[in-house]
Amino acid sequence: RQALKQAAATPWGQSILRDNPDFKRIQTQLSSDSMTNSDRVQLITDIEAQHTFSGILNRTRRRDIGEFTIRRADTVKVELTPDQEQIHETVLETQAEIFRKLHGDLNVKFMMTTIRRQLASCLYGLEPLLEEILSRHLDRLAWSEADSTESMPKEESLSRIQDQIETILENVRTITSPDRKLEALREIIRERQSRPNNKLMVFSSFRHTLTYLYKNLMSDGFRVGMVHGGTPDDERVDLRNRFERSAEETGSLDVMLFSEVGCEGLDYQFCDCIVNYDLPWNPMRIEQRIGRIDRKGQQSEHVTIFNLITPGTIDADIYERCLLRIGVFESALGGSEEILGDITTELREIAENYDLTEQERRTKLQQLEDNQIRLIQETELLEDQQLELFGIRLPDDRMETEVKNASSFWLSPESIQRLVTLYLQRRLGAEQEYILGDSFLKTLRLRATARATLLGDFHELPRERSTVHRDWENWLKGGEQHLAITFEADSATQNLKAAFLMPIHPLVKQAARVLGTERNVVTTLKAQSDDVPTGRYDFAIYRWQFHGIKEDMVLKPITTSEVLTPHLSRLLEGAVDSSVQDAISPSRQDELETLHHQQWDNEREEHRQRAEALAAYRSESLTKSHRARIALLQEQLRQATSENIRRMKQSQIDSAEADYNRRIRELNGAIERAEITAKPVAYGILDVEGGPQ
Repeated sequence: RQALKQAAATPWGQSILRDNPDFKRIQTQLSSDSMTNSDRVQLITDIEAQHTFSGILNRTRRRDIGEFTIRRADTVKVELTPDQEQIHETVLETQAEIFRKLHGDLNVKFMMTTIRRQLASCLYGLEPLLEEILSRHLDRLAWSEADSTESMPKEESLSRIQDQIETILENVRTITSPDRKLEALREIIRERQSRPNNKLMVFSSFRHTLTYLYKNLMSDGFRVGMVHGGTPDDERVDLRNRFERSAEETGSLDVMLFSEVGCEGLDYQFCDCIVNYDLPWNPMRIEQRIGRIDRKGQQSEHVTIFNLITPGTIDADIYERCLLRIGVFESALGGSEEILGDITTELREIAENYDLTEQERRTKLQQLEDNQIRLIQETELLEDQQLELFGIRLPDDRMETEVKNASSFWLSPESIQRLVTLYLQRRLGAEQEYILGDSFLKTLRLRATARATLLGDFHELPRERSTVHRDWENWLKGGEQHLAITFEADSATQNLKAAFLMPIHPLVKQAARVLGTERNVVTTLKAQSDDVPTGRYDFAIYRWQFHGIKEDMVLKPITTSEVLTPHLSRLLEGAVDSSVQDAISPSRQDELETLHHQQWDNEREEHRQRAEALAAYRSESLTKSHRARIALLQEQLRQATSENIRRMKQSQIDSAEADYNRRIRELNGAIERAEITAKPVAYGILDVEGGPQ
């Protein structure tokens, strides 16, 4: 409220307040002392809808949705062996030598940082990386997956440090000690295999680490899959589905190895444990890893996060002094993306400053911890206190409200499947089933004659140039009688070759068109309710089509009972056919029509007033911006010395005038079209049982 008052005190705010009808309404509501919690929640949505891109952009933060599970983090420290420690020191000394000679070569700096991070990730993945550097066979996608902020190393940079790289490689090849980090991972996997949910996801930023782990874990007899940025989409989906299978099923996978890019686009909430074999320096990348399992649909009460850390490395310092303090392993990060971006940048600057001693580096990390990270903690605490100040958990309630407003029972997968089933039975006969299968992935089975009938209905739809329409038409014309289909979004993601029957699919449009041309529905239903007295109630459903500036369509339920009205939509969703079918008398239909006309007439007048006010506001805003644009173009025209430039500017002025006149005509036309057309779509009788007598 205070923020809006301050905005309204500015010339810009005064203009908005004077002209924008929605802003006026919001300001009036904010001045009211009788707002309920629901009013407050709705006002947040209304206020955010005032920005320019509100119709096409929406931002929901992860923490707005709420916590799905409890995160349990476990730090597994893996010490280096003496010869591995020697390699680690050799790499650091080589870096120091290189930067004394090539201090200003940023390309070399970033390459050496990647080498050092690969060393901390997996010493046994360092050899193939060095060989690729020497042979100039670096994979661009693998390089970008390694959280690198720079492009591939340049040829001249590689040539200048080739001798040092060869020295490191020679030392790496002498390593014979066991891999303690791999053994720690093996112990985690073995322990998980005894649990009912034995699934485990392992993350690394480095392709060579993943390859090394895959080879060794397969040799151990574990059922392992690997996905990185170079894995084809079909293979990713297949591996994901095999990973979801129970341990007893053939082809099931127990362990999946992922890079950051490899895990994108698919959800794994059936798994409740991940291992960070190495950790990115960017906290948001860590959050994305955890978010693969800590998401809506996770059945476990907690998810487990193992972090394998090698003491004595820069990665260990960053983990202990920064990542743990940020809190990413305990809960979802809040809205501090800008601060987190600054932290990531500073982490890199500290880690890649080879002029710093170890003590100086730790001191700077401590300063980072004391400043920016503390700011994140204070910001999130302030957000929580702000919610308590309003006396309501706004993010949770707001999310629930937005989801409710954005979804509809009649567009749910179950309702769409009923619509398609009814359409197929009406058009092809009810003596057989056309949609087969009890799982989310189903099969549509149609013979040639049935497909020909549906092809005729398809040709009645407006032509659209889309892959979905083309694929559907090709199947109807083809010789295959089986088609994999699904009505669920998650199933469509996992089964890319299945047709996703959502509201815009041509089969669903065909069903709506054909069934919509029939006579109004007349039905008798029954429902259970503790909120509505037991009895028999007449009802009608009308379709209201809003025309004008904002086009919309709603279903309007009408009933003669004031007690039933607020519950009618909910009861109809769960109602079933009554064994006793009946009809509404003409007098009762007239009564319903009279009630509907009163509501329609009131809403129609309000709709016209809103349209006129909104059109006037938009017209004035458009006129102001047009005048400013024309003034700028005319000034450029006056200053132009070239005839060609003068013609171009005059053409721009003419186009701007034509565009302005066209948009003004559209606004005037929208005012004239401001109307609500109403049409009855169903009449019925609802028998309510279970309520008070």
